[in-house]
Amino acid sequence: MPVDDLNNPYRAIPSVQELLQRPEFGEFPIHSRYLKQIIQDEIQALRESIPQRKRLRPENIPPILVENIRARLNRLFQPGLKRVINASGIILHTNLGRAPLAPAAREHLLRAVENYCNLEIDLDSGRRGERMAHVEELLCLVAGAEAALVVNNCAAAVLLALNSLCNRREAPVSRGELVEIGGSFRMPEVMKISGAKMVEVGTTNKTHLNDYRQAITPRTGALLKVHTSNYRILGFSEVAETPELAALAREHGLPLIYDMGSGIIEDLRQWGYPYEPVVREIMELGVDVATFSGDKVLGGPQAGIIIGKKKWLDKIKKNHLTRALRCDKLIFAALEATLRLYLQPETLPQNLPAAALLTLSREELLRRGETLRAQVKNPALRLEVVETDSQMGSGALPLEKIPSAALKIVSPTISPAKLAAALRRHDPPVIGYIEEEALFLNLRTVRNEEMEILVQALNRLVHSGLI
Repeated sequence: MPVDDLNNPYRAIPSVQELLQRPEFGEFPIHSRYLKQIIQDEIQALRESIPQRKRLRPENIPPILVENIRARLNRLFQPGLKRVINASGIILHTNLGRAPLAPAAREHLLRAVENYCNLEIDLDSGRRGERMAHVEELLCLVAGAEAALVVNNCAAAVLLALNSLCNRREAPVSRGELVEIGGSFRMPEVMKISGAKMVEVGTTNKTHLNDYRQAITPRTGALLKVHTSNYRILGFSEVAETPELAALAREHGLPLIYDMGSGIIEDLRQWGYPYEPVVREIMELGVDVATFSGDKVLGGPQAGIIIGKKKWLDKIKKNHLTRALRCDKLIFAALEATLRLYLQPETLPQNLPAAALLTLSREELLRRGETLRAQVKNPALRLEVVETDSQMGSGALPLEKIPSAALKIVSPTISPAKLAAALRRHDPPVIGYIEEEALFLNLRTVRNEEMEILVQALNRLVHSGLI
């Protein structure tokens, strides 16, 4: 081979057929056509990167390709969704899947996964049934509503309600309630896609009943109220009260739609937290249609729940979008079992993980922290149990700091960022946070049975080569 060819990195790229025969890929149970596609992709990616890799030596190209292909195969054959230990202190952490399901929900979900089920069959008549029948009675009972519907998330619930009741019509809403839901999705955009024409009333800090009254025209389809669950306006502020809005809506033959965000079934004040609107109480104030999430404070699976008066829910159920936004058997199984726990609200802290995490005392968390600290025997780490705060997360109780305890971790030789990265590589990954040039593991969101995993992760930090 000419000298120029020896120095040409493109000439050093092995053929697809040559790579297909490499023994390094034999351990992966993958069909040859998929392996061939991956090899072709990686060869193309390497070709495109060569101009930017000035120090790339031709003899290194084959091992680099093999390593890249193996890395991609490893990714394909490992679960993308993994269990993680939430040591962030945020109970309803959106990035970590929000509420962990109750044992009863997990068991019911498993039965639905493993078997056929009566999702849409009436076992008495043998005829086709309604999937909503599995949760509607429960929802109406605990929420104080005449009818209910479940779709795949709360934004979908708002969109469906508006599209059903206010399509091509106007919906007055306070300027102070035009919230961003999260992930750059905003209420004005959801309203626009629904077909409703948003009519802003009042100001950011003050909206009066008369502002809504003046906005009502023959083109009005509904009044919309949005609970600003992820922020508060304090000081010189005022909002129209819900009973007044409900009366105004009835006066004009319009529905009042109330987007609650987090659906709170049981009053949080019984556990020492500030008042947040309770679903049943909102319905008693005269609201016609309410929407809220199933996977926030309610503690169930991701779902958008629509409840209200039968007159309006019947109209929503007939919308063709209802089928496009409906949930499958897994959501109904988990939601049904979760709602059943609310029939005995006094046992929620024992049976519902979200309630259990919310009601733990700081004293108990400090005790757990000291037990944990005593079990970690890693000379590379300095551990201290400190008082700190937690958050509810997902827009609930935005101003409330929940007393908590955390393990503060520092190392004289390893940066907090490297410590955090190493814990994320543990199996299962541990998610903490960095403050004050230290790594913190907030213990409120670490369940008692997970403490041993933290001990193992911290003891292995240096010795396992994770750092």
